Amino acid sequence: MSKIRFNALKETMNRKPNKVSKTEKRSTLFGKNVFNKYAMQQYLTRTAYESVMNAIEHGTKIDRKIADQVAVSMKDWAISKGATHYTHWFQPLTGATAEKHDAFFESINGSLAMEKFDGEQLAQQEPAASSFPNGGIRNTFEARGYTAWDPTSPAFIYETTLCIPTIFVAYTGEALDNKTPLLRALQAIDTHATAVCKYFDKNASKVSATLGWEQEYFLIDDALANSRPDILLTGRTLVGHFSAKGQQLGDHYFGTIPARAMSFMQDLEQECMLLGIPVKTRHNEVAPNQFEIAPIYEEANLAVDHNSLLMDVMEKVSKRHKFKVLFHEKPFEGINGSGKHNNWSLSTADGTNLLSPGKTPMKNLQFLTFFINTIKAVYENEELLRASVASASNNLRLGSNEAPPPIISVFIGNQLSAVLDELENVTKGKLSPQEKTDLKLNIIGKIPEILLDNTDRNRTSPFAFTGNKFEFRAVGSSANCAIPMTVLNTIVAKQLKEFKVEVDKLIDTKNLKKDEAVFNVLREYIKASKKIRFEGDGYAENWEKEAKKRGLSNNKPAPEALKVQVSNKAIALYEEMGVMSKIEIEARYEIALEEYTKRLQIEGRVLGDMARNHVIPTAIIYQNTLLENTKNLKEIFGDDYKNIAKEQIELIMIISNHITEINALVIKMEEQRSKANKQKAVKSAEMYCNNVKPYFEEIRYHCDKLETMVDDNLWPLTKYRELLFTK
Repeated sequence: MSKIRFNALKETMNRKPNKVSKTEKRSTLFGKNVFNKYAMQQYLTRTAYESVMNAIEHGTKIDRKIADQVAVSMKDWAISKGATHYTHWFQPLTGATAEKHDAFFESINGSLAMEKFDGEQLAQQEPAASSFPNGGIRNTFEARGYTAWDPTSPAFIYETTLCIPTIFVAYTGEALDNKTPLLRALQAIDTHATAVCKYFDKNASKVSATLGWEQEYFLIDDALANSRPDILLTGRTLVGHFSAKGQQLGDHYFGTIPARAMSFMQDLEQECMLLGIPVKTRHNEVAPNQFEIAPIYEEANLAVDHNSLLMDVMEKVSKRHKFKVLFHEKPFEGINGSGKHNNWSLSTADGTNLLSPGKTPMKNLQFLTFFINTIKAVYENEELLRASVASASNNLRLGSNEAPPPIISVFIGNQLSAVLDELENVTKGKLSPQEKTDLKLNIIGKIPEILLDNTDRNRTSPFAFTGNKFEFRAVGSSANCAIPMTVLNTIVAKQLKEFKVEVDKLIDTKNLKKDEAVFNVLREYIKASKKIRFEGDGYAENWEKEAKKRGLSNNKPAPEALKVQVSNKAIALYEEMGVMSKIEIEARYEIALEEYTKRLQIEGRVLGDMARNHVIPTAIIYQNTLLENTKNLKEIFGDDYKNIAKEQIELIMIISNHITEINALVIKMEEQRSKANKQKAVKSAEMYCNNVKPYFEEIRYHCDKLETMVDDNLWPLTKYRELLFTK
């Protein structure tokens, strides 16, 4: 065993779980470090509190005097909690979070000092924008960008810093972050969902999109992870032979959580409680050393912020526990990758879930309205939804018998399928009753009773209805939820807008009653969107053929999937709904392509380095050992050595072949990489996808074969069995 590998394993085996205090109830910790409603009531004047709440609930502006009051109160609260600095916490187009810390400290005349924080510092800051991805919105020499306070996401304290969630925009006004388009999409869904809600409740005043994410991740001992250049630089293993035991026994899934992992989780949950992140669920996932954490549902903007914050906190807490947390969608071959299922629904101001079946015909008509419109929105924009989860890392996971395929389809379950099929065909009279479901429909406007939790789970479906929400299962574990949530809320808002126009037209021109008009439009939507509904196995080969017959897209390569972002249809959609301008759309497309290219570029460089500087030299050392052994046998046995050393000679030849193949493939990969690097963004991404990436698998094949042949004492890279089964 190599010295690096030995030392890493030795250090790991000496690890002991950290002790985590469990004296306080989670409920008493929750939100202690958040400037939430309770804290605001304690520190703000009534006028200031009402102004902030109006901004949160109704989108009204906060004037400068009130902002000054809020800033002073926020500063006093933060200092009382031990904060010394503040930062505008934002989400640039890197997909991660960003922050620049400034002290509350101010000097006066060089001799006196005070803590200062005013409304101007709260409302707006000016971090340099030139070094963040901008997709051509800004020139390198144009560094000015602005962060602006988002009062709908409360400020919080983390590690002595007051963090203020903000948007990030260019000097010219274009969004340079993921939050701004999301907020616009949420405004669009509020406007158009509320308008439709008024068909059923004249007093409806607000509709919010809700999100519950399920964050999957791997925990790997940091000494072992740091001994692997590929994990260190790319977040995944680029070489490595499968462990004899992987996940095939299913003994890790929902099993007893290992002691060190449990200690990490307890520490993490305590941090989450203080930060107001309502985590509720933890468990072992399918693969060894893979886990999941999930929260209670929240308003989508806050949920997105909390997921981004959680990922930051997880990395910091994992270091305390001598772990490396891996968010990469496919860190290990041969076992499941990680996703981040986005559970989405719509909720009214009084807490009514619009995707939850009701107990009355009118409530069920309301449910069916939003349910069917969502399906129609997905059908009309399935390519754009696919594009929202396209990346170099997520493409390694999608469709690999562990995650949904890149073909977007909607699963709704047998009972709801039967309901829609019957509604599709009804014109008058009554629907026939369905066994065991107590469905009743006497005349148009009286809708069947629909049972909660009326669907089974279909883990192969990218977009599945699960009783009172839709679960977008194709989102990758490293993704920023804002991207798919922006797309989903935009397309549903657009669909609801069109729905209202059609219903109102029937009411005005055909003199139909409201319920009749609603039902008639829904019936046509059921027919129009039927092709997107699929109840079968998304992994099956015949589904690809069937999907093609239905006219559904199957954009497997990420560069191909991403093209849809700048289609005329997508640009028109975003501009109509006020979510993004053409400039902002094109910028995000260019950034996505650049990220795809750069990730593969880095992986190619790391793979070439590992193949030439780790694998080949080790194989040669072992080969020389075999040659020396063969030479000694020849000296002892003379010409008979060929029969005695037959296996050694054969192994020498096999190793030589693998070494030759690796070197030749690395050279070819580097040549293709060099060609791709000279192209513009679109062509470069396509060349990396089609001409560079295929070599990864071929090079890996030969490296992994050598791993099974070379003496374990010589092999320099920590093996899968050690990474995945060392607790």
